[in-house]
Order: sequence, then C-alpha cells, then structure tokens
Amino acid sequence: MLKVPARGEPIGSLLMNPGGPGGPGMSMAAAATKTLADSAVTEKFDLIGFDPRGVGASTPAIDCFTDAEIDAGESTTSVVVGAGTLTEEDTRRIVDRCADGSGGRDVLAHVGTRDAVRDMDILRAVLGDDKLSYLGQSYGTRLGAVYAEMFPQNVRALVLDGAINPRAGTDDRRISQWTAFQRSFDAMAADCATRPDCPLGTDPSKATEKFQSIVRPLAERPIVNANGTKLDFNAAYGAVTAGLYTSAVWPKIIEGIAEIETGRGDTLLALGAAFAGRDADGRYANFSEAVFAINCLDEQRHTPAEETDLKRRIQEVAPYTDSGQGPDGARDPCEFWPAEPTLGYPYATDIEGLPETLTISITGDPSTPYAGGLSLAETLGGSVLTVDGEQHTIAFAGTDKCVNDIVADYLINLKTPPEDARCSL
Repeated sequence: MLKVPARGEPIGSLLMNPGGPGGPGMSMAAAATKTLADSAVTEKFDLIGFDPRGVGASTPAIDCFTDAEIDAGESTTSVVVGAGTLTEEDTRRIVDRCADGSGGRDVLAHVGTRDAVRDMDILRAVLGDDKLSYLGQSYGTRLGAVYAEMFPQNVRALVLDGAINPRAGTDDRRISQWTAFQRSFDAMAADCATRPDCPLGTDPSKATEKFQSIVRPLAERPIVNANGTKLDFNAAYGAVTAGLYTSAVWPKIIEGIAEIETGRGDTLLALGAAFAGRDADGRYANFSEAVFAINCLDEQRHTPAEETDLKRRIQEVAPYTDSGQGPDGARDPCEFWPAEPTLGYPYATDIEGLPETLTISITGDPSTPYAGGLSLAETLGGSVLTVDGEQHTIAFAGTDKCVNDIVADYLINLKTPPEDARCSL
C-alpha cells in the first residue's frame, strides 16, 4: 500500500481502487497528487492506494506468461471475444502456468473479490479508521459494493464510479458491455466519417464491415514490429477497444486503422501496450493476468457449449470483434481452476444499515454501461450522479468541476446531490 498524506488536517483515510480487476491502486494514489492537486479531497484525506492480492506490487503476484510471450501474442486466456480456440489441454496448461508462476494453486484459489474485501477491512482497521471511506472505479465499484454487503457497519462513504451492475450475471453483463462497446465504435465511426480520408469510409452504417475487411486478414498475416510485438486480429480489435474508453482517443484509433493498410501497426500496438502496462523496457505489468485470475473466482463457469453460445451472442451485438472464424472452439479458461467461484449473483442486495452511497454513471460509458450504474445505486439504496459524456469513469480525473465538487461535498460532508443532479463532460 502507499499513503499520500493529506495536504491539511485529515479527517481520515480514503482507500482507492482504479478497477480492472488487476489495476494497481498504489500508482492511483500517487497520480492523485496531480489529478486532484487542488481538490478539497486531497486536503482532507490521507489517500491510500493499495494493490489487491495478486495485483501489481503485492506478493505473490499473478504471473502466467513471460514478456516475450505477451509480445508474440502467445498469452491468450479467454477466446470468448475475438479470434482463437481453446482445447481442454489448453485450459489445463493455462492453470498450470499461472500456478507455477504465482506461488501455487492455493494462491490462485484466494484472489477473488471477497478475499480482497476482507483485506480492505483489515487495512481500514490498521489505518485506525472506525469507518471506511472509499473511492472505487469500474471493477473497484464491485469491491465497494461487496464491502458494503460484507461489512455494512464499517462503511462511512462509498464513491462508486463507472459501476458494475450487481444484479447481472456474467452472460447478461458481458452482452450489455459489448453492446455498449459497439455503440461507442459506431459513434467513433460516425465522427470519423465527417473527416477527410477516414479509413472506415463516409457511410457509418458500413464502418464495421470496412473495419472487418481491414483487420480480419491479420488473423493469418499479422504485422510484426522490429521489437517482436505482433499486431494480429486480437491485438488490433483489442487496441481499438482500449481506445474506445474515451472519445479523446478516437483520433488515435482512426490513425491506427489507417496505418494497417500501409502495413504498419505502430499506433495500435502503442495503444494496446499502454493499456496492458508495457513499459519502455518491454516489461509488462501483470494487469491482464490478474484480470484473468480474479475473474475465475468472480464469474460464473460455463460448459464449452455455453461459452460458444456466449461468443456467438457477443459477435452478434459487437460485430467489430468478429474475426470471421465463427464462435466454435470457445471454452471457459477457468474450467480447471483450483477453486469454485466465490462471488455469487446477485450480490450486495438487501443490505441493512448501510449509509448513503454515491454512484457515478456516464451516459456513454462503453465498459460499464449507464444502466448498470442506475441498478447499483438502486440496489444499495443510494444516490446517483448522471454524467453526460463518452468515456469510462470521471471522478479521479479531476477535469470536471461539477463532478469534483459533488464528490468532495459527499466525501467530506457526507452530503449527497439532489435526485436530478447531472453533469456534462
């Protein structure tokens, strides 16, 4: 964990988590010295960034693949989206690799959300706080919601930004999420169509088809950079997806798509590397590996037939992810995980004695769709702040005064916004 002392007289600690799962909270707290430099939040709270078990600087950390394997596109876990197939042998091998690199099967069996939430309550006690104040984004909202379920008597304030729907099981949530990503892709393509030389063409209704014609050949003929990084179909659609998290990156997506037709993959590879946490020396953070391991204990398990059907449904709602190879061969990579899932669905329901919470939901959020935030706020019986915009999460950015003021007033004074509160990015 990492502590950034309050700039003034602190009223307590504020635990922070950036999501993922697999995002390191230590760097989030450090970054807040800049993004929230002028906020009353950094004046009144000691910021506590923590890397959940298995993540980042925590030991043991989840480690399944070498950096070279990741560069070469040989670190596949799930194939429920994009190209590729998995066999039973593949899924057994993945678990063995993760166990060997992460400290054993017992480690893999105890990195779920409920494990991390128990750690959070220990952190709260160690910090000397009677009640928890917490800011969680994306997956971090699941951590906050489950903490509210397990330790409602220990909650002071929860800011849940970019919320995961606690009522939706794995299939429904993934379909909702990929529907939202396709909506964002279409919005990006429509914006592109207004500009000269748009690689997706001037007719937004045909943009997905044009994108498929550009990236599908990469499944058989990937672009390989001098440093060994490979832009295959999965790397290309994955980089585009990473760029869809905020409309500010749309120009880079468009630039990267145009490059493919010239035989280059620099821009999309850079986008993908940034999202995966690749540093200048070619070392990767364990973000994607921790995502996989934590989800194996959080998400519902599938038979091969169920995983194949889910992939078919995702291709229907998000055809920009469709490699053209069909859904056959999809398989749940967690089927031989050394423990059964521990989260359960729905979660965080019927909580008694929970103080007022604040959920923030952005109307154009592709990763955690707006309706999911409304569902979480209703489930917790808390307030919701609607934010009009095209991006994923906002509270930590420190760029919107409307959001900043509401979050600070809630965290410091426990004052929630009016029912019709709305901000616009």
